[in-house]
Amino acid sequence: MDAPSFAEISRRESGGAPRRAAVTTLQVNVGRRCDLACHHCHVEAGPNRTETIDWKTVDRVLELLEANPGVTTLDITGGAPELCDPFRHLVIGARSLGRAVIDRCNLTVFEQPGQEDTPEFLAANAVRVVASLPCYTRENVERQRGRGVFDRSIASLQRLNRLGYGLPRGDLGLDLVYNPLGPDLPPEQAELERRYREELRALFGIEFSRLITIANMPIKRFAHALARDGQTDAYLALLVNHFNPATVSELMCRRLVSVGYDGRIFDCDFNQMLDLPLGAGRATVWDVLDLGELENAAITTAAHCFGCTAGAGSSCGGSLTSEVGDLRREAASEAP
Repeated sequence: MDAPSFAEISRRESGGAPRRAAVTTLQVNVGRRCDLACHHCHVEAGPNRTETIDWKTVDRVLELLEANPGVTTLDITGGAPELCDPFRHLVIGARSLGRAVIDRCNLTVFEQPGQEDTPEFLAANAVRVVASLPCYTRENVERQRGRGVFDRSIASLQRLNRLGYGLPRGDLGLDLVYNPLGPDLPPEQAELERRYREELRALFGIEFSRLITIANMPIKRFAHALARDGQTDAYLALLVNHFNPATVSELMCRRLVSVGYDGRIFDCDFNQMLDLPLGAGRATVWDVLDLGELENAAITTAAHCFGCTAGAGSSCGGSLTSEVGDLRREAASEAP
């Protein structure tokens, strides 16, 4: 992509390129296998993918958690994480260490063979479910995720509610994830959450904990779609034009380490998919035990990082700030 340097823009607009803080989250991408093949997927996951984490790597992840008590959260993603054989071993191991566990779930996976009791397993281990639901209407969900996905997702959400997930006074967290259908920034998160809550409650009796809005990253499948439609330059310009310096200190890559299914480590899941090495210079989970050694290290950045810093910002936890940035650049290529 023809774009200005993210590091240079960050230095100019926010006073410095992002550097690592103390690691509080270990995010593990356990594989590329998924029962869906969504149009926006930056992992390019699907039913025919076979890459998956092995038991040895899972055990090393648990060793890292045990050796680093400051890492309070294990964030498990994929693909569909639940389809990975060591998934439950990883969850139980992390919970036995007293760590919070997040499962980034597509909701339809509960219908797959062998997954019939997965919701009950997640509830029994107090796993927070972060579930993709890019709209509260059938048409928009199925344009992005495939025919029949909406009804199956609604049924899974209702099942999770019956187990106590997402209830106003409950302890089981259920977050929903929105991402735009096309080359646009997400709308304001709090207002969109209000609309989701009203619609899902009125139409389906569904409750949830919070809504997370995430921008589409201009990589992998979404990048292919942008190129096909001739929108690559326009989308990148939109992201650069709306760079928000207030987001830089809150970027998830400052406090997160991303682990691939093969044990390699990265600054974030997006860098992992682009095979951009960890800025701190380590290669795999076997090259480091004390994650404190990574603190204050440089972070590897590239043009896609503008996706995390545009507007109110974007992360695996949603918007980074209520302040909306806007550089008003004519085009991304005009910046040096």
